[in-house]
Amino acid sequence: MSASSRSKRVLIYSHDSFGLGQVSRCRTIANALVEADESVSVLILSGSPMIGSYEFHSGIDFVRVPGVVKQLSGDYDSANLRVGVEHTMEMRTRIIRDTADIFRPDLFIVDKEPLGLRGEVGPALHLLKERGTPLVLGLRDVMDDPAALAQEWERKKIVPALRDLYDEIWIYGLPQINKPLTGIDVPPSVRHKTVYTGYLHRELPLHADVPHEIEEIDGPFILVTSGGGGDGEDLVDWVLAAYEHDPNIPYGAVIVFGPFMSATARESFKDRAAKFKNIRTLTFTNNLGALMQRAAGVVAMGGYNTFCEILSFDKRAIIVPRTKPRLEQFIRARAARNIGLVEMLDADGEKGRDPQAMATALRQLPQQGLPSDVVVPGLLDGIGNVWRLVAKQLMNPHRGPARLEAEGAADPADVADSPAVPPARART
Repeated sequence: MSASSRSKRVLIYSHDSFGLGQVSRCRTIANALVEADESVSVLILSGSPMIGSYEFHSGIDFVRVPGVVKQLSGDYDSANLRVGVEHTMEMRTRIIRDTADIFRPDLFIVDKEPLGLRGEVGPALHLLKERGTPLVLGLRDVMDDPAALAQEWERKKIVPALRDLYDEIWIYGLPQINKPLTGIDVPPSVRHKTVYTGYLHRELPLHADVPHEIEEIDGPFILVTSGGGGDGEDLVDWVLAAYEHDPNIPYGAVIVFGPFMSATARESFKDRAAKFKNIRTLTFTNNLGALMQRAAGVVAMGGYNTFCEILSFDKRAIIVPRTKPRLEQFIRARAARNIGLVEMLDADGEKGRDPQAMATALRQLPQQGLPSDVVVPGLLDGIGNVWRLVAKQLMNPHRGPARLEAEGAADPADVADSPAVPPARART
């Protein structure tokens, strides 16, 4: 088997424990890679309890590490296991390192957290670095307020990892919207290996199921989404308050709560929504794009993935960004509004969560300009650019030595991929 035709392995780390952002981004990238090259296999390491709810293309699998949850204090705790968080983190670290060891990727992409949750990716990074495996850090367009991020990365000793471990840093956005490393004191070598890819374009699956809630609405509707929903109660409450204040808003709504919204809040919102013939609710859909494509407009908190979907499906949108615990959504929404891609409502402004302000915005939403009315070169070129960057790294794959089994025999897959085996014997 020639080096160019053998299977190529990409390992992706996504620590998501709460929310859908990282697992959705990693899924988008993984699907694009296996679609671009049938010889690519992608394995995703994830802590998300929702990863099994998504559909993946052939050639992709995932390893779910034991889950953790972030408390209001900022500390972490085990999500389901009745063991201490330190024990859970030890298991996660071991699983991540052993998976990297056995899978022997040709490329390792770490999403957002350079050293992983509480440093759990560090051992895997050092192992693969010693083997010569290319290591890439993928960052969203906005991380946080620069001052806050600088303090966090100083505490976590991130800059040395960027300098010494990573071969490239990919930013899934554009500098004219935001530069996430602004305010971080990094050496020139880190700046030189940083690449802006553009935003990650989203597409509908070939056989996308349309939630039946759409069929029950007569006329155009507005999609209201709070992402994972764990911090989306204020947004949903504000939208429902607007309809209660102004029952004659001419557009119906489909409200997607998100799987992490509390059951108590969901039931309360369902009762309020049931009083309107043109409002439907659902907890979760693994194909939000199908709803978004058919919507007259979108009201959202403005996380990275929702923002990419708004741009991809060219939807008029009102972004209501959160400002705690991070300013990420606010920074992104403000920058996008300033160049005319979306509108923004600031819940922390003078009027606060005024129902009349939301009602007015909902009435005006379908008359807003489209994102495509604004010309931003390279805005949605992220997927193509990521594939070109991956393909370049996979041209000369380097997995390091084959792992030997206890009996002393090499894994058959490793033998097949070993360049030391003559081509005639390389096929298994």
